[in-house]
Amino acid sequence: MSENQTHYRRSLSGVALGFSVFVIVFFMVAALGAKFGLWSWMFGLGKLTFGWGPKLAIFGLGLSVIAVIASLVKAPRKQAFMLGLAALLVSGLTMGRILGVKGNSERLPPLHDIQTDWSAPIQPSETLVAIRKADGAMNSIEDAPVVPQSVEGRWPGTGGKLVSEIQENAEFVPGDQKSPKVSPYPKLAPLHVTGLAETDVFSAVTAVVTERDWGIVTDASVDGRVEATAVTGWFGFKDDVMVRVVSDDEGKSIVDVRSTSRVGLSDLGANSKRVRDLLDDLEIGLRKAGADVTSP
Repeated sequence: MSENQTHYRRSLSGVALGFSVFVIVFFMVAALGAKFGLWSWMFGLGKLTFGWGPKLAIFGLGLSVIAVIASLVKAPRKQAFMLGLAALLVSGLTMGRILGVKGNSERLPPLHDIQTDWSAPIQPSETLVAIRKADGAMNSIEDAPVVPQSVEGRWPGTGGKLVSEIQENAEFVPGDQKSPKVSPYPKLAPLHVTGLAETDVFSAVTAVVTERDWGIVTDASVDGRVEATAVTGWFGFKDDVMVRVVSDDEGKSIVDVRSTSRVGLSDLGANSKRVRDLLDDLEIGLRKAGADVTSP
């Protein structure tokens, strides 16, 4: 085989590898551009990530396959084949990630508002409501939110149902064979705390929220409320977290948590995980302080 043909095959594999890396950078730029305000989240997520992104990934995968095949036609094969194989690996992993996200978005229910106790819903303060309105939040915070009928085409059987019902059906208990085997929605319930004053429980809540580096909106020990805003790493989506500490007639402190997204129909389990992690860390801190903590 001539030197020109060898160079051509090596160049083709190099281009395939470069394009495969470019696709990854493209997804990163789409997300970070939305986070830092270069374009809207709808453009970054809808147009770039889910619109152009898969097309670029498919092209990169096809180019990588062609490069590998071309490298195997005749000797010498080593350099062109290694570059083509690297391109195929990168583009294949990218495509697998895209298919995984797409599968989760179709499989998981339209939940973006998660709470430990829907029988006593936490309502946001006027301050948080004003902040959400100024930020253009598309999702309202209600006592008994209902999934809109318009989602029936994408999530059959969920339109018109209470969010609390869908959350309950989606949750799993580790080790329980009756629970869904694949679910990002762990079972949630309020924490019942004894052996520690309500003010100390509230201080523990504030400390855990502060450690997460969320933007605290309200921190009012008078009504036992902490409100904060968590910002996601890539697209910069803002989710509001509300924690409430109250005492019952027996002097027991009850800690409830609610986490809700400002935009989007499905959070892919992000709010549920956030609440679960917060409760777990809070329980550890309260036990270290000598409290008795249960989660019925």
